Amino acid sequence: MSVRRLSPQQPDAFSFSADTLERANWWIAKYPPERKPSAVIPILWLVQKQEGWVSEPAMRAIADLLGMPKIRVLEVATFYTMFQLEPVGSAALIQVCGTTPCMLRGSEALLELCKAEIGPKDKLSADGLFTWQEVECLGACANAPMAQINDYYYEDLTPESLKAIIDAFRKGETPAPGSAIDRKSSEPVDGPLTLTDPSLYDGSRAAPISLPNVKAPAE
Repeated sequence: MSVRRLSPQQPDAFSFSADTLERANWWIAKYPPERKPSAVIPILWLVQKQEGWVSEPAMRAIADLLGMPKIRVLEVATFYTMFQLEPVGSAALIQVCGTTPCMLRGSEALLELCKAEIGPKDKLSADGLFTWQEVECLGACANAPMAQINDYYYEDLTPESLKAIIDAFRKGETPAPGSAIDRKSSEPVDGPLTLTDPSLYDGSRAAPISLPNVKAPAE
């Protein structure tokens, strides 16, 4: 497990937005009053959606909101890699899968492209628009190589298609997620190879069922 530390640069304070606080209270209401700390993970996520990352002042605010020790919030935030501990790009956080299936399909070229286009990994780009990371398996191995960009998966990538996606984010656009080669779901590139006859699964081959006459019980 990698060591995860807080950013040395921290804001002076943190405040929940009205929308974030409303959503946080919705999560808190799901638990008994004495179990309010159980909402720590979804509230950390809400804060990250508000700020782009989770700062130390935000962790203290969450601890106060949930009535739990601040160290417990710190433990959760530093344990789960889904939480960013320093500022990330305002346009896109690009997380490239570097695990074996993606590596075999060319993810190393995607990592090199990110380095060339954005800069060092895990660091905010000079223009403040991008951060890129190499991550472990994201569970889309059939459509490798792939990356999670912000909240969505971009699959079947090549250096050329990933560069086009980065260029689009740089212009303020949001490219459509999914397969870069228009693959449907996780089917083979040339289309499905099994269950190609609809009658195999649409119920048309099912034999009619004869139910015996059952008299209703007398009242």
